[in-house]
Amino acid sequence: MRKIKRPLVTVLIVIICFLLESTVFQSLSFASITPNLLIVVTASFGFMRGKREGMLVGFLSGLIIDVFFGDLIGFYALIYMVLGYVNGFFKRIFYPDDIKLPLILISASDFVLGNAVFVFLFMMRSKFDYWYYLGHIIIPELIYTVLVTLVLYQIILHINQALEAEEKRSASKFV
Repeated sequence: MRKIKRPLVTVLIVIICFLLESTVFQSLSFASITPNLLIVVTASFGFMRGKREGMLVGFLSGLIIDVFFGDLIGFYALIYMVLGYVNGFFKRIFYPDDIKLPLILISASDFVLGNAVFVFLFMMRSKFDYWYYLGHIIIPELIYTVLVTLVLYQIILHINQALEAEEKRSASKFV
């Protein structure tokens, strides 16, 4: 039962964030810009749990976006998976009490995602107005995502710490 608790909680977090992003935050959008909760989840699991879990959470998050909103199955799954993996490199320097690293990594991940979407979904269709896209889509979404990150990251951190504490307690019972 302990082995499936973390994956179950992780999948539940991804689904809840997807539902919040696609329902509640759609009605709280500013100029049709919504925060990217799934990039917060993907990056957070990457630097909290490592490359492997960041990659798996990123793949799941991207796949959900692909299935419900994407034109191509696998496009967002690949991008989110890579972002989760790259965030996993920062596990060594991650400290739960410090909010600066998570904010920087989540901001960078959202910026990279926005630019990848522009290059692969807009430039390939001969839409070259990058400065408009940067000023009207990427930067406003990044700011909104960072503001939501201040709350959502604390929730994810608390859940992760509770799961780790429970895993340590159950591991110490067997030693």
